[in-house]
Amino acid sequence: MSNYQLIDILDAPIISEKSTIAAEKDNRFVFKVKKQATKIQVKKAVEAMFSVEVDSVHVLNVKGKKKRFGKTLGQRSDWKKAYVKLKPGHDISFATP
Repeated sequence: MSNYQLIDILDAPIISEKSTIAAEKDNRFVFKVKKQATKIQVKKAVEAMFSVEVDSVHVLNVKGKKKRFGKTLGQRSDWKKAYVKLKPGHDISFATP
């Protein structure tokens, strides 16, 4: 895969209380990724974008919630997220320089 295809794999980092605690405690970062992304593609994309070494990747599918829009029932889209654990000594900073 080219670098352009790898960069397209990652949609956005997920910044929440749970992901912040995981980053501080276990050096684990959470990303929203494309639905068809694999563990190997996510690993290569993170290594290419942030110049770090990845220890492990866990991906999971998040089911969309059933919601009501006025009188009609609907459902939000399903999506996939990845927990990326970095090797010791590596870190990702999302703050702007």
